[in-house]
Amino acid sequence: MGVTPERPILMDRFLNDAIEAEADAISDGLEAFVPAVMEHIELAGIHSGDSACVIPPVSIPTRHMETIEEYTRRIAVELNVVGLMNIQHAICRDTVFVLEANPRASRTVPLVSKVCGLPMAKLATKVMLGQRISELALKPRVISHYGVKEAVFPFNMFPEVDPVLGPEMRSTGEVLGLAESFGLAFYKSQEAAQQRLPLEGTVLITVSPQDRPAVSEVARRFKELGFRILASQGTQAFLAELGIKADRILKMHEGRPNIVDAIKNGEIHLVINTPSGKLSTYDDSYIRKAAIRYRVPYITTLAAALAAAKGIEACRKKAWSVRSLQSYYQETGQDSTSRTL
Repeated sequence: MGVTPERPILMDRFLNDAIEAEADAISDGLEAFVPAVMEHIELAGIHSGDSACVIPPVSIPTRHMETIEEYTRRIAVELNVVGLMNIQHAICRDTVFVLEANPRASRTVPLVSKVCGLPMAKLATKVMLGQRISELALKPRVISHYGVKEAVFPFNMFPEVDPVLGPEMRSTGEVLGLAESFGLAFYKSQEAAQQRLPLEGTVLITVSPQDRPAVSEVARRFKELGFRILASQGTQAFLAELGIKADRILKMHEGRPNIVDAIKNGEIHLVINTPSGKLSTYDDSYIRKAAIRYRVPYITTLAAALAAAKGIEACRKKAWSVRSLQSYYQETGQDSTSRTL
């Protein structure tokens, strides 16, 4: 079989342990403005619609931020985009890669608009009607607060569906948490998504062998917060080698009382479980399904688990209340005129 336009071959190059980021731009075809870069909390490989994201980024170096903004502006102009454009990037081995460019409005536009206090849809409409970027007096803004977007999933309506995240989008909505710190913004986003994180209690940590090298920081964080840690045999043994105490709990095929029994009895307040994949001898999806069935907060990536620990710590340190968007904008020196361009 020959390769022809009618018989194309799609070749994928996988980037392991890559940080994903995206940027929206307003372009007039000759010039482009990038109001913010959004960092994904989950690593690249999770669909952008399913990943939690934060503005401004919390771990991307300034030089990579500048590269992402430059790539976004140059591609928007080269493609002669007039209006809105979204570009997704990945940072791997200290190099910025372009994943895809979408010359259209993205689902992130209202999120960026809310966090930055910038009416992007309104501005893009003006550009599409003939105005130039230079005429809109757009300038980069220093964001003194954090906005965390979290996806909302329908898994509670389908209790037999394994809630593992991957390249296929599974979310049906989004929420946004705003706060003075990343941890508190993440905590608020989880509460808005009806996944209220516990401030104390017992956390179950059971991760796949390939994820164990990265689990130490998560476990240490929860141990420092005073949580009791339950772990499966493999995870417990790994944590013990690092000097982190965890009590062993049986998996379902190992006997009773087991993980499902503990979840059902309300003995576990947070589940951290990364999928073992198809090569595993036993299917661990029952752990995640049990968490959904008995309404226990669950996390399926270590990046999100670390963010959860930071969120719990931040919520403990500072009580928070509802604030208006205007109060956040005032802290960044934005006035009502700038928001109604």
